[in-house]
Amino acid sequence: MKWFLIFWAGPIVFLGGWYWLSYYDMSFGIFMLSRQVHDLTFELYGEALGIPPETIPPLVARAIAVDSLVVFAILAFRKRKSIIAWWKARQALNSSPSDLASKESLSSAP
Repeated sequence: MKWFLIFWAGPIVFLGGWYWLSYYDMSFGIFMLSRQVHDLTFELYGEALGIPPETIPPLVARAIAVDSLVVFAILAFRKRKSIIAWWKARQALNSSPSDLASKESLSSAP
């Protein structure tokens, strides 16, 4: 499961880092991080897909969000027993405030 998360998060972090650095033209002398490459990349993808280049980043963000939901659903399914046990223990602590009251904790004021 650890490798599954690494292979899922790795490309997302790489793509997000490249997008952010190239969008703000923080190239550090590396051509791949320049704004020229950023614009050219989205222009090529836009031509290949037949859509305006400005619409690609929101589509990619939506795809990452859906993929993330699927990954977390798989994780939750695999860990469902421990999640259910944690939830039951949490609910048992908050079950009834009357159990927490005792004669010593109650006020003796008239």
